[in-house]
Amino acid sequence: MPEPTTPASRAGTADPVLYSERLWPSLWVWVVAIGVSAAGILVFAPITLAAGYTAAVVIFIVLGGALIASTPVVRVTARTFQAGRATLPLEFAGRVEAFRGEEATAERGPRLNGLAYLCLRGWISPVVRVELTDPDDRTPYWLVSSRHPDKLVAALAESSRTA
Repeated sequence: MPEPTTPASRAGTADPVLYSERLWPSLWVWVVAIGVSAAGILVFAPITLAAGYTAAVVIFIVLGGALIASTPVVRVTARTFQAGRATLPLEFAGRVEAFRGEEATAERGPRLNGLAYLCLRGWISPVVRVELTDPDDRTPYWLVSSRHPDKLVAALAESSRTA
């Protein structure tokens, strides 16, 4: 699937992409979607078996479409950090930390600041916290899910050196 283009990339002045990741649903999420879709057979089979199978297919298409449409992109370029629909100029990125396991759970739970920007997916445990240094922004940090948090931290560190 091609990545979306921006006016800057169409003009030939795009930042080089240092890191890019789509937060696709895990296999178990698709298994649940199939199970929910199969429930459509049970609900509509008393009408006709064809209605049950049709309902299952329609439900899976709707669920699959929603899962695909809501899959965010995490991208680092030489000047920006994008997480979902939000973009952060790297001049305002401060300390960056990766968290796994119980530490990641604590970052998403008891240690979470209510003003933080979140781009989280429940099927991806590791998270990366990027502190913001913009004095005009009340958001203290971004908390972003990543399957490769160490690579994301390294890309953010590299882009801050080149910025």
